[in-house]
Amino acid sequence: MTDSSDWSCPAHLQPQPDDVAFDLPAALDAVVMLKAQIPDDAFTAAILGTERVGSGTVIRDDGLIVTIGYLIAEAESLWITTNDGTVVAGHPLAYDFASGLGLVLPLGRLPVSPLARGSAATLDAGDDVIVIGGGGRRHALATQVFAKRGFAGYWEYVLDEALFTTPPHPAWSGAALVDDGGRLVGIGSLFVQEEFDGETVKGNMFVPIDLLAPIEDAMVASGRPPGPGRAWLGMYTVDYDGGLVVSALADRGPAEQAGVQPGDIVAEVAGERVSELAEFFRRVWRQGPPGTEVPLTLLRGGSRVQVVVRAGNRTDFLRKPRLQ
Repeated sequence: MTDSSDWSCPAHLQPQPDDVAFDLPAALDAVVMLKAQIPDDAFTAAILGTERVGSGTVIRDDGLIVTIGYLIAEAESLWITTNDGTVVAGHPLAYDFASGLGLVLPLGRLPVSPLARGSAATLDAGDDVIVIGGGGRRHALATQVFAKRGFAGYWEYVLDEALFTTPPHPAWSGAALVDDGGRLVGIGSLFVQEEFDGETVKGNMFVPIDLLAPIEDAMVASGRPPGPGRAWLGMYTVDYDGGLVVSALADRGPAEQAGVQPGDIVAEVAGERVSELAEFFRRVWRQGPPGTEVPLTLLRGGSRVQVVVRAGNRTDFLRKPRLQ
């Protein structure tokens, strides 16, 4: 993972205090570095690694930090570093799989004021924004929104609307997306290459901060979002050549247990045809909560195969966070 001392964004792309209408140093200081250590045998270790470094943003006076959830999933130790060099242990409080957002509780005082929250709804394609990673202005990048649209990820993840920015920030995980008023509007999730206006655009995808408010109180109080959670199949499914193909399976996950195989083409969910990734996931979730039996029609070697997957709860496969 990249250390905070050995890189910087290009100087000409770093935001300048005189070019913005808000307190840039205060906004920079509200974004902290996070370093998580994950056990070798954790469920997510093989995919996401055992050492994860990214950013988080202080959003409340009590020091609560919002970040991207995969950064802190199954962390057995978590350290927070502020721009003035203060290092404090953190507790991975909660991870909401539906939005992708995670919360971190500092286990000591952070000499940081919270960053005010805005709304992704106020942004349009073409708007100027700033992406801030932990580490100060040299880890901040002046960018632009190039798209607002839905997003579906092979790990059973759908956003009705996500924010896409360019140029890409080199350390996007958990980075803060800030609008022209210095307000937090998104949390960094992915590096993307998108076809846009006939060209390939490299950039980042951000989760709108608006998704946090409806679940924040429950996540803080109980360490989990409200409700029973979404049905989870443990199928890594991708769009390929006009169809939906199972590229891999979670080890001992529900789909593997039901006999789904890599290379299967997903044709139907409960008798309804599916051809797009987001549509497939939404059809599965409409069948019911974890524990629901989900009938799938698969194409395998030219034959139609019927399987019934008893959907699981993804959290059951993850190590539970514990106070350090």
